[in-house]
This record gives sequence, C-alpha cells and structure tokens, in this order.
Amino acid sequence: MKTEMPSGQNTNRAWHVLDAENAVLGRLASQAAKLLMGKHKPKFTPFLDMGDHVVVVNAAKVRLTGRKEEQKVYQRHSGHPGGLVEVGARKMRALHPTRVVEQAIAGMLPKTKLGKQMYRKLRVYAGPKHPHQGQQPVAMTIER
Repeated sequence: MKTEMPSGQNTNRAWHVLDAENAVLGRLASQAAKLLMGKHKPKFTPFLDMGDHVVVVNAAKVRLTGRKEEQKVYQRHSGHPGGLVEVGARKMRALHPTRVVEQAIAGMLPKTKLGKQMYRKLRVYAGPKHPHQGQQPVAMTIER
C-alpha cells in the first residue's frame, strides 16, 4: 500500500467565523492560526497550505489579560534613521481595532512565503457584521 501524498490543489476549504467578543486575545489567535494552517485536518501537511478561511468578528471587543492594556507596546519602523514608532495597546485598539487581532494571529503563523499565503485567508472585522454570508461560514466557539 502506498502512502498518499496530498497536494494543495484539491483541498476543500471551509469558512469559519470566530466571535472575539470577551475572548482572550492569545486563545483566539492560536485557534485562528490552527484553522489557517490546517492543523485541525487529518491530512495536515506542514509544507502545504491546507488551511481554511477564517472570519473574525467583534475584534474591537477582544480581551487582554493582566496589565497588557497598559503595558503592551506595538512597534513598527519606517525604515528611516530614528523611524521607530511605538504605540500602546489601548491606543492601537482605539485607532485600529482589527490590527490587534491581525498581528496576534500573524505572529503565530510561519514566517515564510507559505505563512503569508495562509494569512491572506484571514478576514477581521471590528463589528458583528461581515460580508461573507454567501460562503456559508460555520460558527466556531473559542476553547477556554
């Protein structure tokens, strides 16, 4: 009997909706990353993009534990000398509520071309509505 080698072309990609309201950011991000990578599937292959599409709603209502709301700092660099920009979690949530969730999930994906390909299947919305009803997404609960 030969070992079956899956190819990324004939992969069935489901759509999942995660509600981030009152969910801890790290737990939400790890579950979303697992779905994006395809680790929940029996034919998971580390070097292929076997994952599903993930829609995260209510990203503005995600919960940070401990004192992360005051202490966590997001950094980016413009590329110019002295171009380091630091923004606190509270201000980041006020200005760009979806970016907090996006960066947490992106940090749990591989840092390769494959990881970028997986990240493209993520959609994050600050409110409870999303335009992906046509894909018939399945609502998922976040493991606590």
